[in-house]
Amino acid sequence: MEIHVPLEDGYLPDEFGKYSTEMLAGHPVRSFPIEIKDAPTDAKTFALVFIDFDSTPVCGFTWIHWLAANIPATFATLPADASRSMRGEFVQGKNSNAGGLVNGDPQITEGYVGPQPPDKDHVYTLTVYALDGDLPLKNGYWLNEFLHAAKGHVMAKAKVDLPSRV
Repeated sequence: MEIHVPLEDGYLPDEFGKYSTEMLAGHPVRSFPIEIKDAPTDAKTFALVFIDFDSTPVCGFTWIHWLAANIPATFATLPADASRSMRGEFVQGKNSNAGGLVNGDPQITEGYVGPQPPDKDHVYTLTVYALDGDLPLKNGYWLNEFLHAAKGHVMAKAKVDLPSRV
């Protein structure tokens, strides 16, 4: 399985990160397009996890930017802004703004919040999972709930690193 996200000059385009013109509560909310190729033909759904391991020295933990699951396998291409424009087509989990240590604005605790590297360029990791069916998750699930629910249902997975500029 392979995933593709368009980059500009080796970086995630500005419209999906800290230089976006589409902000909510000070955070970029326009998700980037994703193309999934060569997924297992019998996959029923996809899930995605978009995280920032480079955030650990800054805030003390890996920052979760986007969780989505139960994306129908017929959606092998997610358009830009799918997190908002396709709300209701799949479930979305809590990002790190929902954590008790962050005190994030409730408007931006679920769905996509884009990269905003504070100290230097960060490399963000997108993992897409091909699954054998829907997972028993509801909007607002946590990453650990996804990981537990996905056990035994992952048919394939692929990762891509997406740099974003400071």
